Amino acid sequence: MDITEKQQLLFHLNAVLVANSILMYDHIVTLPEELAFIWRRPKLLSPTLFLANRYVALVGNIFGLFIDFLPAVSDESCSRYMLVRELFLYLQQIIVCVILTLRIYALYGRSRRLLGYIVIIGLALMGGASAGSFGNNSNTAIYIQGSDCHNTFTAKIAMRYGLAWIAVFVFELLIFVLTVFRTCKTRGSPRLIPSSRNIIDIIFRDGAMYFAAMTLINLPNILTYYCGSVSTHCILQSGWLLPDN
Repeated sequence: MDITEKQQLLFHLNAVLVANSILMYDHIVTLPEELAFIWRRPKLLSPTLFLANRYVALVGNIFGLFIDFLPAVSDESCSRYMLVRELFLYLQQIIVCVILTLRIYALYGRSRRLLGYIVIIGLALMGGASAGSFGNNSNTAIYIQGSDCHNTFTAKIAMRYGLAWIAVFVFELLIFVLTVFRTCKTRGSPRLIPSSRNIIDIIFRDGAMYFAAMTLINLPNILTYYCGSVSTHCILQSGWLLPDN
């Protein structure tokens, strides 16, 4: 492993530590509210999805942290660990997409036609993400010597892995466009400072903030798969992003 790869790997490890520290701190400080407003409520669909999203993300990130600092093991063991990590990320994205879809379904007056279109588009994007993430998974990774379980890809393989993140971005863009359209149709031009008393304004505010945050994270991530160096692909594929939580 050359000096450039070591520097990028060190940057990656520091970024992972910071991101996971923020995530775990958030879990600790919001635990009292979670116990009061989620665990003590009847186990309906909404709190169930909330808990699934919250704890699949937490467990997945802890597992990813474990992999990042795992002592040297065989390539075969690393391959299995990385596959489990990909499955965690995949499951997290599915949960988030289900939650976003249900919000749009409610926002559009429980329109089954719209729900059907979103499900079809979502399944098509899921197929592309699956092909990118899991197609010939065991034969694509090259583990960097002296870097524990951090792997790298050729430019061609990196482009295939980037398809999964493009699929997520396209779906989130669709949800955002539908949210803005419904807000404009219901209340006119969305206000820069929406009212906290109107559910439509709250959905627009939260949706805009979520989309802006995820775009700022996902676009650089996607670009590294198509424009970055081989070693850069290693860093991003190994888990640069915090999942949507």
